[in-house]
Amino acid sequence: MAVYAVGDLQGCLQPLKCLLERVHFNPAVDRLWLVGDLVNRGPESLETLRFLYSIRQSLVCVLGNHDLHLLAAWYNVERLKKSDTLREIIEAPDADQLFDWLRQQKLLHYDEARGIAMVHAGIPPQWTLGKALELAAEVEEVLRDDTRLQLFLDGMYGNEPNKWSKNLTGVERLRVITNYFTRMRFCTAEGKLDLKSKEGLDSAPKGYKPWFAHKDRRSRHVKILFGHWAALEGRVDVPDVIGLDTGCVWGGAMTLYNVDSGEFHRCECADDGTPRQSA
Repeated sequence: MAVYAVGDLQGCLQPLKCLLERVHFNPAVDRLWLVGDLVNRGPESLETLRFLYSIRQSLVCVLGNHDLHLLAAWYNVERLKKSDTLREIIEAPDADQLFDWLRQQKLLHYDEARGIAMVHAGIPPQWTLGKALELAAEVEEVLRDDTRLQLFLDGMYGNEPNKWSKNLTGVERLRVITNYFTRMRFCTAEGKLDLKSKEGLDSAPKGYKPWFAHKDRRSRHVKILFGHWAALEGRVDVPDVIGLDTGCVWGGAMTLYNVDSGEFHRCECADDGTPRQSA
């Protein structure tokens, strides 16, 4: 059995299939880990979700900010932006099935046997892995609860609070947890978030660093796979932190990583999120 992790798909199904064919992926025995942002921006968001659903028994998936945005738009289509490519999913005849599957997925996955965690954006420096798993479970529970889901989605958007406190309650507590796991790039050593800067490492505001660059980060002894940050192009330069978002939907590449061997595979992409060439 082989285990592969793949960077942000964002509705780019053909590059994913290209990579799976290249490694002879067999859903009967192999496993595919997804770092989130399965949909939006790319040309085949609905087809991507349907394909993933068809091999769901072979997947481990964490949710990204675009996936949560899709869930929120499912409840209120007015949340869709002009740049979104999600309406087709919401109007699909199998939408309920796809959405029910999507909201069962995790915010943080930890493979204890391998000592590897997977998250969409990152783990803030002030949290241990155990604390991160505990807080991720709070949001995951709400996502699966019909009575609380809509209230969470209604209050999910926003940049405040910009720092975790154990005294937070209700939607504010859930919002900051969600922002850490799905939107974080730069933060202070204490976990204060800057959610406006989205470029590369040199764009850090004064006093801020990439979440993974804080030397006393409490999860530094755990190998972490993440996506979300296409501007890094996978260049992290921190031991045991693997960035897998290499900007497929922006004309970069889609990256597939063999979790056990450490081997990388790339499918170079055109500006429309389709394969350009094999590499």
